[in-house]
Amino acid sequence: MNAPTTPDKGSKVTPMMAQFLAIKEGVGPEALLFYRMGDFYELFFDDAVRAAEALDIALTKRGKHDGADIPMCGVPVHASETYLQRLIKKGFRVAVCEQTEDPKEAKKRGSKSVVRREVVRLVTPGTITEDSLLDARGRSLILAVSQTLAGDYGLAWADVSEGSFQVCGVTLAALGGEIAALAPRELVMPEALYQDANIMAALPLDGIALTPQPSMKFDARAGERRLKDRFALVSLESLGDFSTAEISAAGALLDYLELTQAGNPVQLSKPQQMRTSGFLAIDPATRASLEIERTQTGRRKGSLLSVIDRTVTGPGARELSDRLSRPLMNVAAIGSRHDAVTFFTEQPRLTERLRDTLKSSGDMARAVSRLALDRGGPRDLRTVFDGLNHGQSICAAFMKSVPEGAPQNITSQLDILSLADKAELGALARDIGKAIKADCPMMARDGGFVATGWRPAIDELKSLRDDSRRIVAGLQVKYAEQAGVPSLKIKHNNVLGYFIEVTPKHADAMLSKGADSPFIHRQTLVSGVRFTTTELADLDNQISGAGDKVLALELEVFAEFVSRARALADPIRAAAKALAVLDVQSAWAVWVQDAKAVRPKMFSDTRLKITRGRHPVVEAALQSAGAAGFTANDCVLDANAKEGARLTLITGPNMAGKSTYLRQNALMFVLAQAGGFVPADYAEIGVADRLFSRVGASDDLSKGRSTFMVEMIETASILNQATAKSFVILDEIGRGTSTFDGLAIAWATAEHLHAVNQCRALFATHYHELTDLIEALDGANNASLRAKEWNGDLVFLHDVRPGPADKSYGIQVAKLAGLPMAAVDRAKAVLERLEDEAQNSDATLAALPLFTATPPPAQAKPSQIDQAIKNLDVDTLSPRAALDLLYELKSKSQRGAT
Repeated sequence: MNAPTTPDKGSKVTPMMAQFLAIKEGVGPEALLFYRMGDFYELFFDDAVRAAEALDIALTKRGKHDGADIPMCGVPVHASETYLQRLIKKGFRVAVCEQTEDPKEAKKRGSKSVVRREVVRLVTPGTITEDSLLDARGRSLILAVSQTLAGDYGLAWADVSEGSFQVCGVTLAALGGEIAALAPRELVMPEALYQDANIMAALPLDGIALTPQPSMKFDARAGERRLKDRFALVSLESLGDFSTAEISAAGALLDYLELTQAGNPVQLSKPQQMRTSGFLAIDPATRASLEIERTQTGRRKGSLLSVIDRTVTGPGARELSDRLSRPLMNVAAIGSRHDAVTFFTEQPRLTERLRDTLKSSGDMARAVSRLALDRGGPRDLRTVFDGLNHGQSICAAFMKSVPEGAPQNITSQLDILSLADKAELGALARDIGKAIKADCPMMARDGGFVATGWRPAIDELKSLRDDSRRIVAGLQVKYAEQAGVPSLKIKHNNVLGYFIEVTPKHADAMLSKGADSPFIHRQTLVSGVRFTTTELADLDNQISGAGDKVLALELEVFAEFVSRARALADPIRAAAKALAVLDVQSAWAVWVQDAKAVRPKMFSDTRLKITRGRHPVVEAALQSAGAAGFTANDCVLDANAKEGARLTLITGPNMAGKSTYLRQNALMFVLAQAGGFVPADYAEIGVADRLFSRVGASDDLSKGRSTFMVEMIETASILNQATAKSFVILDEIGRGTSTFDGLAIAWATAEHLHAVNQCRALFATHYHELTDLIEALDGANNASLRAKEWNGDLVFLHDVRPGPADKSYGIQVAKLAGLPMAAVDRAKAVLERLEDEAQNSDATLAALPLFTATPPPAQAKPSQIDQAIKNLDVDTLSPRAALDLLYELKSKSQRGAT
C-alpha cells in the first residue's frame, strides 16, 4: 500500500497521520521514515511493509486510510542502532524524524495538537558515524563522481566518520580502477551518468549504494561557491589547482552531505587534491584476481590484507588498507617507508612498547567527528584525551630509547604528536583528563561524568543529592519518635516523591493529632497510609532540583569541551593520523619477523629479480593447516636487459602451482610499492606503473558476458594499456573457444606483449605449441612447473625450472579428480591416437612469421577534444553551457600545444 503524498480533501485524516504524510512527502519514497512516537520509531504504509520484511519483525496495523488498514511496524528507540545497522547493510536509507517539542508545550495549543517533529538526519551507507554501525578496521567512504561537457571526470570522496575530504581528476579509462581502489560504500553521481548504460556497465559497482542526483547539483560554479562558503575562503587557489570536474564533484558531495544532515554542515577537513599518476594503477579485474583486500567471494579472511595485517588499532588497519589499495611509484617515497619498517625490525623492545601503548589509544578521528556532528558523548572526549596523552608517552619513549634519532618518516609523526609547541591542544588534553571521569557514560544525558573538583557548583549540588540518604534516615528516626510509631518509614516513588508510610493500625493515631500535627495526609492504601510534612516536601524539592541542576551544569561542561574539540578538529585528526602511521610501520615490522620477509631493493628501471619468493597467503594457509612448507621459487625478468627475458612462458600440469606462481610475483609489486617487505630471500624490483592480471575463469551473467567474453575483454584491456614499465600475468588465454582459435589468440597475445607492449610478463598456458614461439624470440624464455609420475600416480613438485614441460598430465589430473576409470582409460586411448596423427602430420606452427622488431603502426587514439565533441549532445546544450564548453576546449587545446 503506497502512502499518498498529501491527504485527500474528502478523506478524514488524523492530525498525527497528516503530519506523517507531510513529512514523508518531503523525504521521498526511497528512504524509510523512522517516525518518533514516544519510546518507539514507527513506520507506516510501504515503509512498514519493507522494513518488517527486512528486519523480520511483526507487521501490524493502525487505523485506516482511504478505507484500508494502515500497515505499521516499529522499533524501540533504545535499540534503534541495531535495527539501523541491519537496514543499512541491506542498502536502505533511513530518515530519522524526532520529536522536537515537549509534549506539554504541544498540549498548550489544544488537546488535539500534535507534537512538532522534524527530520534531523538521513542515514545512508556512506554517512554513518556511530561505532556500532561502522567497521572499526575499514573505511566508510562516500564518493561523488562528476562528468563535464568536455568529457573530463572528477572524484570527490569523504569519510564522514573521520572528517577526511579528498578530490582528484581522472580519465574515463581510469575511472573504474579508482572506484575499485577507493571501494566506497555509497556513490553519488549525476542522473545523466547514471542513465549511461555503457559507462555504468564498465564500473565496478557491486556492493556500492548508488545515489543519482539531478545534474544541476553538479554545476561547477555552484560547487565553487559552496566550497568557498563552507571553508570561509576567498579563492580556491589556496587548496590547489582544482579542475572544473573536481570542483563539480566536491560541490555536489558537500550539497548531498548537507542534505543528509538536515541542513547542518558536516565537519570535514579542507579538501586535499590527490594525483592518480603517483600510484600503481590496478584495474578492478586485477584487484579482484589478486585478492588484495577481499577474496573473490567478498570476504576479508583469506585476502592479502588479512594475512599481513598486524595492526593493533582500527585507524592503523584502515591506513594499511589504504596503502595496499594505492601503492606508490616514487622510489624515494617507497624507500622512506621501507626505512621505517627497517628501524622497527631493529628495535624490538621499542616496537613492543609502542604497540602496547597504541592498543589503548582509541580512535580519535572518529571521536572528534562525532563530537563535531553533535552525536558524541563523554567517552568521545576521553578518547581524544587518551589519544593525545598516549602520543606524549610515545614521544617520551623515543626520546629515551633512540638517542641517535629515528628515520625521518618516523620523526615527522612524532613531531605531529608532540604537544610541546601546541598550547591549545595540550590544554585541551589536560583539561579533559581533569574534568571527565575515566569511567564516564556513553551519552551526556546520563550525567555523572564530571570529575570532583572541576566545577564547585556541581560538587555542592552533588553533595546535597548524595547526602539525601543520610538526611532522610535522620528524618525517619525523628518522625518515628514524634509520632510514637517505631515502624514508620520514609519511602520514595516517581509520583509522590518522598513520603511517610505507616501501617493502617497506626494511621488513626497520626490522623487524630488535629491541626497542630506536622503530618499531612497524602494517600490511603490497603497496605498503609501515606503522609508528608512541609520539611520533607521542601527536602524533596531540593533533592530533585539538585539532580536536575547537576545534569544541566554537566551538560554545560560537556558543551564547552565539544566547542573546544571542534575548533581543534584538524590538529586532532593529524595526531590520529600520526598514530595510525606508527601502527602501520610497526605492524609491518612484526609481519616481517613472522613471515621471514626481506627488504626489497627498489629501482626506477624495469628489473625484477626474486630469489626464493613465496605466496604470503598460500604459505600462511599451509602453516595454519599444519601442511608441508611452501615451495619457494625464483623469478627473473627485465624489459630492457640485453640478456635474459622480459617474457616467460610457463607450462606444466594443472594443480602444479602455475596460478600461485603468477600471483605471488604480482603481489611482490603490491607489497613492495605499498611500503612493505616481501616474502623472499632476496628481491630487486623496478617499480611498475600498472599491474595486470588475467587469471581464473568467470562469467558476468548480469551484463550478458560469457566466460570467454570476459577473458577477451580483460586481455584486450591489457594489450591496449600495458607499457614497458607494467607487469602482466596471464593464465590460459584462449581456452574458452575451439582449440585452433584459442591457440591463435594465445599466440598473438604472447607476440603482442613481447613486441608491442614490451613489458615484464608471465604467461601460463597449456598450448605447448607456444614454446616453439618463445624459443624463437629474443627476450623471452620458457619455464615449467615440474611433476613426476610414480607408480601410476602424479606427484606435484611445485618448483619452477627453465625449459618447457614435457606434457600436461591432464589425464592424470582427471584421474586424481575422481573421473571413472573407464573414462580415464578411454581418454588415454584417444590421446595416443591424436598424438600419433600429430606426429605424422607435416604441418608446423614454427614457420609462422613473427611480429617484427618495430611494432606495426597503431591507430591514433582520439584526442581529448575529439572525444569531448564525440560525446557532446548538442540538442540538450544551453547557450551558457555551450560558451563554457568552448572555453574548456580552448584550454585543452592550449595545454596540448605545450
